[in-house]
Amino acid sequence: MKLEVIRANPAGNITLFVKTPVEKADRAPLAEKLLAIEEFAAEQVGYYCEAGEGFDGHMEMAGGEFCGNASRAYGFLIAQEKGLKGKVHLTLDVSGSDVPVEVDADMDEGTARASMPLPQFVKPAVAGGEEGVLVHLGGIAHFVVTDVEPTEEFFDKAETEIFKDMKELDAYGVMFSDSETGRLTPLVKVPAANSLYWEGSCGSGSLATAIAETEGMPDGDYAIDLVQPAGTVRAEVSRCNGEVKKAFIGGNISIDPSTYIDIVI
Repeated sequence: MKLEVIRANPAGNITLFVKTPVEKADRAPLAEKLLAIEEFAAEQVGYYCEAGEGFDGHMEMAGGEFCGNASRAYGFLIAQEKGLKGKVHLTLDVSGSDVPVEVDADMDEGTARASMPLPQFVKPAVAGGEEGVLVHLGGIAHFVVTDVEPTEEFFDKAETEIFKDMKELDAYGVMFSDSETGRLTPLVKVPAANSLYWEGSCGSGSLATAIAETEGMPDGDYAIDLVQPAGTVRAEVSRCNGEVKKAFIGGNISIDPSTYIDIVI
């Protein structure tokens, strides 16, 4: 099968978008094959789908999960394909989100900001004897820990002690925050896509970290720039009466020209 594939770079969270229509049952196995192509150096795969009325685009991730970085990159890509200039607003239908995702892109600056799902709950949790904050964002949840060495061994403990009973999740991760450097190291698993990645950056993980860091703080608007291994994501949180009422992530976007590859599904 000949596929048109576009490589996008939202703050280092390299995403492949497949424009060629692909049956839903074939998406996860195809994603495994695409992610194995070394020259792409990609971390995740999203698929173009037919957009319904009222939407500028419809995109589904390989594992059916929600991804904020992929959503804002897809919005930027759609605006680029439409030939839009300057500051533009798009409404997207994306996997893992029960509500439309709003994307504001600045085509001149090469940036895009996406609205994010609000937390279903935020609560303390413990894994491997380390205390942290569990932030559930719907189809994806993250365990945010501070000054814990980033290792797959610790992730395994979090998976066993926290995530194993959360069957509703499409994806989950551990966000390793370093209080001295301010850096964030994301490790994320998408079971349906059979993927576990040290991501260059993680949009939902950035939001989860901002939510964890502002938990218990006064009402107001907060913006945190989270430096990650391959890029910086700005997470924005608006709090009222102790709850998160609005949430966004944003940052740089770059898009490569289309690549055409022959691959057997």
